[in-house]
Amino acid sequence: MKAKDLTLLIVPAMLLSCSSKQEKISYPETPTVDSTDVYFGTRVSDPYRWLENDTSAATAAWVQAQNRVTADYLSHIPFRRDLAKRFGEVYNYEKASAPFKRHGKYYFFKNDGLQNQSVLYVQDALDAEPRVFFDPNRLSDDGTVALTGIQFSKDGRHLAYTVSRSGSDWSEIYVMDVQTGKLLGDSLRWVKFGGPAWKGDGFYYSAYDAPDEGKAYSNINENHKVYYHKLGTPQATDRLVYQNPKYPKRFYMASTDDDETCLFLFESGEKRGNAIYVKDLRRPSASFVPMATDMDYSYAPVEVVDGKIYLLTNYGAPRYRLMVADLARPAVENWRELVPQADAVLASAQLIGGKLYLNYNKDVADHPCIYTLDGKKVQDVQLPSLGSVGFSGSKDDDECFFSFSSFTVPGTVYRYFADSNTYEKFYAPKTVFDPEAYVTEQVFYPSKDSTLIPMFLTYRKGLERDGSNPVLLYGYGGFGITLPPSFSASRIPFLEQGGIYAQANLRGGSEYGDEWHVAGTKMQKQNVFDDFIAAAQYLIDHRYTCSGKLAIQGGSNGGLLVGACMTQRPDLFQVAVPQVGVMDMLRYHKFTIGWNWASDYGTSADSPEMFEYLKGYSPLHNLKPGTHYPATLVTTADHDDRVVPAHSFKFAATLQACNDGDNPTLIRIDSKAGHGAGKPVGKQIEEQTDIYSFIMYNLGMTWRK
Repeated sequence: MKAKDLTLLIVPAMLLSCSSKQEKISYPETPTVDSTDVYFGTRVSDPYRWLENDTSAATAAWVQAQNRVTADYLSHIPFRRDLAKRFGEVYNYEKASAPFKRHGKYYFFKNDGLQNQSVLYVQDALDAEPRVFFDPNRLSDDGTVALTGIQFSKDGRHLAYTVSRSGSDWSEIYVMDVQTGKLLGDSLRWVKFGGPAWKGDGFYYSAYDAPDEGKAYSNINENHKVYYHKLGTPQATDRLVYQNPKYPKRFYMASTDDDETCLFLFESGEKRGNAIYVKDLRRPSASFVPMATDMDYSYAPVEVVDGKIYLLTNYGAPRYRLMVADLARPAVENWRELVPQADAVLASAQLIGGKLYLNYNKDVADHPCIYTLDGKKVQDVQLPSLGSVGFSGSKDDDECFFSFSSFTVPGTVYRYFADSNTYEKFYAPKTVFDPEAYVTEQVFYPSKDSTLIPMFLTYRKGLERDGSNPVLLYGYGGFGITLPPSFSASRIPFLEQGGIYAQANLRGGSEYGDEWHVAGTKMQKQNVFDDFIAAAQYLIDHRYTCSGKLAIQGGSNGGLLVGACMTQRPDLFQVAVPQVGVMDMLRYHKFTIGWNWASDYGTSADSPEMFEYLKGYSPLHNLKPGTHYPATLVTTADHDDRVVPAHSFKFAATLQACNDGDNPTLIRIDSKAGHGAGKPVGKQIEEQTDIYSFIMYNLGMTWRK
């Protein structure tokens, strides 16, 4: 059977009725095809392969039919309107970033509450009246065009900015005259993962060749190139700065320092880290010189001062350290250690006002401190409480701000005074809930191999641990990404209704450095799932909840996490929400930039052992007919070119065919949306209303006024 013949076989589905409890769902029929792959002599069928064709009429019809079923189910949840109303209220508060100074003026982002995209403001002084500098909401009627980056030129005359449409990773670059606010004629397309980085009257950026028609969101991305664009010239005449046809699947990105003395070239995509090269821009005839070429480690320039390059790296230091290189002799063997590795993870470093601001992550909470340029510690910065911090300031300006947040404290901006090591509140949002009504605790629980895993729990004060509380357990566990304490308005209604939000800091992240990351990769990936399952068991054993009141959620690599855990322990969870998940571990590397994840996952083509390991936990390949699976809401989006929607399509179709029992197995496919970044507030509220109403309804929660 050909995919083009499948459209007529997709039957619209209907709910039989809805009272206080919904009846069994009739799902769209999803046809199968005879598709088989052979891995090292093992045949693996892929009956829903046709759903990988995201531009076919058959797939479009399937998406529409599935969305109708999901929308109908969600519309019958009794308290969905109340929840939607409350989401509108908790999202509707003014949000502002820490200000940053450029060329004598202050800039900051602000959202009045329900604006789809935050607006960039400018003011001549801190006490001057702010005025709108750039409003991304004017780029589209529905807010689906997002501002994804800004870079001022060194002379302050121009602003290069990037936009993304419908959540795609593809970017476009435009240039604005700062004084007049008018656009220049420059317009660059097919930009991805790099730029703009200013040098003189132009900038460097990274791009791919234009993809084939209709394949922009699914075809594999190859042959990344670095270009230089001179203002006022067409993109077709941009100068090719670097390409490496020998490695078509690697990334190549460029950046310049504030003084435009160095051009850094980053090479990544093969191992966990990156290689780094540097060109001295003060010498026109200079070529790129290797600084470090071992992609097992990460190398990130912090700033360049008087020919000295300050770098943050985990080379020779799993918990990271600060090094100094000389531009005249930049190879790694000539680097000097400035701040050695500590017990905590050195998560970031900035140069502000002539001092180094180092932020250490200790047991997942931020602990910033200040050092001199010669590596001497000046002072610790005591934060308001347990949480996360981000500093804002430039290397030559003494003014400094930081934004602080935690699970119940939205982003609050403070002005910091380094000389006295004090700070004052500069901006605090006004919310419609009481942060003092909740408490956050951190617990440490043993995983299957006895490794202690940290987990944050947030809930209303006075909660009784009687084993009956609804819990939402969230995790990620991959790619060295740390899950810090952070605020999300979407969690508030769940907490208000008596829920517990649990965030587990699994192996695979960088909570304890590179070793913690590696312990959750490739043929140790099962550690991540064991950590998450152990978190659920801890919550049950310590009577926070029971399996009938436990929901799990995660996105992207976290969607893989949820998919693997619900297939390994379907009895342990009542609800599962895998979002934009990597569900087909045998074919993930065949789409867009999926090949780049091999450093964490390995691929099915690597070896018989790696194939068997991946097949052993791949969510798609471990769904078993006749199994009672949790109530499941799979989410994805039509413009997701990071984790293509085919992962979720095939998983949802297989789950619907395999599930035994009355638990709903639904898929929600968003339109004009991508992997998540840049999603307009309106779409965020719609999505969170659907997700949380599904979770709360299937945990047996009712709405309390």
